[in-house]
Amino acid sequence: MSTDRGNARGDGLRAALGVARSLKIYYLHGRRSRMDAFYRAFLAPQDLAFDIGSHVGDRIGCFRRIGARVLAVEPQPVLVRTLRWLYGRDPAVRIEATAVGRASGRADLRLNRANPTVSTLSTGFISAAREAPGWEGQHWDGAVEVACTRLDDLIERHGMPRFIKIDVEGYEAEVLGGLTRPVDALSFEFTTIQKDVARSALAECSRLGYVRFNAVLGESYVFVHDVWVDAAAIGRWLEALPHTANSGDIYARRVD
Repeated sequence: MSTDRGNARGDGLRAALGVARSLKIYYLHGRRSRMDAFYRAFLAPQDLAFDIGSHVGDRIGCFRRIGARVLAVEPQPVLVRTLRWLYGRDPAVRIEATAVGRASGRADLRLNRANPTVSTLSTGFISAAREAPGWEGQHWDGAVEVACTRLDDLIERHGMPRFIKIDVEGYEAEVLGGLTRPVDALSFEFTTIQKDVARSALAECSRLGYVRFNAVLGESYVFVHDVWVDAAAIGRWLEALPHTANSGDIYARRVD
């Protein structure tokens, strides 16, 4: 066996194991009913949701159980195949194999085959993770050139969504930078290793006219604030968050 063929088989095995690990984490858990109840505050049957950075599609499953239609957007080829296997026969789910950013074109996606949930377009994210406690053992061991589009382009092709979920490993502000037509509500992931990216994403939300914010830590599906707060208050909360909090999602609404 040639070295190249051996390396390719090794890469394929790591990718398959990484997908299997993600499927176990995101599907074999007891949070389904809590997740569904949480997202019913944002979506109703027949609403359209955009899932930007679908990964293995647990949010797709949630949105479909609510009865919403879903545009799933994912650039990783191995995960696109997984999504088509899981949801490709559902006429209410459309899948686009593309990244999303501030501009349309092509982009280099850095792959973490063992843990595909943290593959990223952001070299800054990789640099921050390499220096951070709790991120030991993460390796970005490959790269692939992918198509990149804007949220505005997706809206033009698929219609105006009621809700957009954004989870793109340090590229959240870039995704929001490609949006000029704000939807009712959206969420974006943040990490404590890149609070600067979250601050930039908050600034993009303010540009778009979002005035009320809340947040969820990890996969808890419980808001950290009893009432929705303004951008300044959610920014102060973010700044005070300890590194050990790791990650979560900030939610934005245009009205109370």
